[in-house]
Amino acid sequence: MIEASTTEIWIVILGMAAGTFLIRFSFLGLVGDRPLPAWLLRLLRYTPVAVLPAVVAPMLLGAKAETDPLRLFCAAVTIIIGVWTKNVLWAILTGLSLFFGLGAFLG
Repeated sequence: MIEASTTEIWIVILGMAAGTFLIRFSFLGLVGDRPLPAWLLRLLRYTPVAVLPAVVAPMLLGAKAETDPLRLFCAAVTIIIGVWTKNVLWAILTGLSLFFGLGAFLG
């Protein structure tokens, strides 16, 4: 296990904070008062489609993931709800609720 000093941890936290601020500022601060190009708006429509598998995949394919019927079922329901509602938040909430609810019931 790698040990880090308190100073190193704070440097990493502040660096990550500055990085996320700059990423957000590039869209909101620099481009916020102008319309975005049509090609960029078209690409941004695919963000939820990329986010949902990125949230579900580690549960199934991660280094310490266990592939069991409960996880596979909840992942399938999450994808189905996401496609059906076209809403990532509803899909994630449904999948998590089902996973933890059935896990507690079956566990």
